[in-house]
Amino acid sequence: MIRTEDLTKQYGKLFAVKNLKIDLVEGDLFGFIGPNGAGKTTTMKILATLLQPTWGEAYVCDMSIYTKAPEIRRRIGYMPDFFGVYDDMKVIEYLEFFAAAYRISGNKRRKVCEEMLELVDLSYKRDAMATSLSRGMTQRLGLARVLLHDPQVLLLDEPASGLDPRARIEMRELLKRLGERGKTIMVSSHILPELADVCNKVGIIEKGELLVNADVVEVMRQVRDHLVINVEVNGKPEDAAKLLEKHNAVSSIEIKNSVIRVSLVKGKNVDDYSDLPTILIQNGFKIKSFKEDEINLETAFMTLTKGATA
Repeated sequence: MIRTEDLTKQYGKLFAVKNLKIDLVEGDLFGFIGPNGAGKTTTMKILATLLQPTWGEAYVCDMSIYTKAPEIRRRIGYMPDFFGVYDDMKVIEYLEFFAAAYRISGNKRRKVCEEMLELVDLSYKRDAMATSLSRGMTQRLGLARVLLHDPQVLLLDEPASGLDPRARIEMRELLKRLGERGKTIMVSSHILPELADVCNKVGIIEKGELLVNADVVEVMRQVRDHLVINVEVNGKPEDAAKLLEKHNAVSSIEIKNSVIRVSLVKGKNVDDYSDLPTILIQNGFKIKSFKEDEINLETAFMTLTKGATA
């Protein structure tokens, strides 16, 4: 449904996107992660045919962005990070206006608008003024708008931006429902742990280059190669650290606030560290706590990127 080949956007000497390769099939929910300025919005604008790349190719629904832009626009729903609503329109009028733009007419138009309001849980606000909605409701209204023409592909740029915790949860559940309907969805977000719950694939972009493009499970496996164990003992942590650093599975050790942070050797049976507490106990240390660093998309992002922008 979405395929890019060496997709590049250059401004002078600056690469906003460089040699991007993405391949998504029907039903994929792709989490697009990266710091501000990494190239996420540029990529989405190119896929939405709103921006021409410098070179490279992109296909959406098996159609080239160069030769089939009008056809692509009929099959996608693009929701930018920030969008406006009309001051003098009610919620239902706002949706009907855009439904008319999509050439949905007559009784079908009203039916589709009502169905989308129900899908995004805004039916009770149908007669409210669009400008009276909260940020979270406005985001849901924007999502209802891009769903009116039943697009095959959704490009959602920071749909959870600025939302409170409850609104983020509601947005996450809505994305799950859309995924169950077979939509191919590309969603960028900084709410990293929540993307892991809804996405089956993830891409991490930095300085315009895609550092990671894999299933969520594979990304977690890559991060697990950098496993860190946090250990607290009764006694001097410096002495315990000296014992542990002799182990051949340990690559480095540091002590922070009496907690021994043990980094294991990358790829060296990182799941098997059961003899580390045994070593401590045999040498007279009592273990207060022994646990892994939490592994989630946020951990992956911090491990695999350096915070640089294009």
